[in-house]
Amino acid sequence: MKKTIGIILTLAGLVSIAITGTQVIEDSDSFSVLGMDVVVSKADYTPLIISVVVLVLGIVLWVSSR
Repeated sequence: MKKTIGIILTLAGLVSIAITGTQVIEDSDSFSVLGMDVVVSKADYTPLIISVVVLVLGIVLWVSSR
């Protein structure tokens, strides 16, 4: 049971990281000032952090089931 839940959480975490990660990248703007690239981010990192926590929790459950 732990193994199944761990696999599901791991897959859900990977998919949500891919989705929220692309949104974070799209919400970032960069420009050049005096030869240096400056990146300004208007992204909300909360969904990305939650996705990473779900991924880690899934991996922990999956590994502990062995």
